[in-house]
Amino acid sequence: MTYGGEPSASARTSVRDEARERAKELRELHRKKDRRRKLIVRGSVVGGILAILIVISFVLLALNSPGGRGPLNMQSDGIKIGEEYIAERTGALAAGADPTPSAENPADVIDIQLYVDYLCAKCGQFEENNGDSIRAWLESGAATIEIHPIAVLTTKSAGTQYSLRAANAAACVAELSPDSFFDFHDALLTDQPEEGSVGLSDDELVARATAAGVSNLTAVEQCIDDGRFRSWVRAATARAISGPLPGTEVEAVVSTPTILVNGEQFNYTAGFDANEFRQFVLRAAGEEFTQNATPTPTPTPTE
Repeated sequence: MTYGGEPSASARTSVRDEARERAKELRELHRKKDRRRKLIVRGSVVGGILAILIVISFVLLALNSPGGRGPLNMQSDGIKIGEEYIAERTGALAAGADPTPSAENPADVIDIQLYVDYLCAKCGQFEENNGDSIRAWLESGAATIEIHPIAVLTTKSAGTQYSLRAANAAACVAELSPDSFFDFHDALLTDQPEEGSVGLSDDELVARATAAGVSNLTAVEQCIDDGRFRSWVRAATARAISGPLPGTEVEAVVSTPTILVNGEQFNYTAGFDANEFRQFVLRAAGEEFTQNATPTPTPTPTE
């Protein structure tokens, strides 16, 4: 028996062979890992692309779906309100039809249009700071306001779709109690729910309709509970954000509120200063409106 010394040639050959075999096995293992990693990456990319395509498909379907008919008195996708808050009566917009612009105002009556989401904090701030001026103009007949409820913040209410439900409630009032619309609009923008909250329940929407003096309350409540005009709200929202806005040269709604005065967009600053909006209205309306901000009532015929 020999201890120490150099290993025999056969022993060295055996060691080299074992090393080569282990190296071969390691190379094969790395190749398998690389193939598996590439397959995972490819699968993730394909899966991600498919997920994006599915989302796009759903969005396109939502945008192109004609939905149901619109509410009465909103053929332009908005409701036009004039002197003493009386709403202009129109038929309903047929499913899939393009909105019909409202008739032009007389030269001395300003045309204000408002695209509003009832969860939008800036919309509430605009109403708070400028609502009194708008009311005064409506009461005197110096202006009309056309209100377009849309729902761009539907996903921002903890899953309750408050923006969509509030716009649907507004549509219900437009159809069933149109002359109460402005007061209901104001009620929705007073003490607003915050974005990210659950918003108002349907019962609370009905309570605000009651406080606003809405007539046909039972029918309005049923309309709200049924979500009767939700498909129209979705379609009207898609039309607003894809544009163009009916009867104007404004391409589309890119933020809320979007405010137009005689077709010209009001590019507001932070705070919605009431004087800033009033000056914009006077400039957009021109000299005739400035001199006749409170029109002379139409004379009553005498015998």
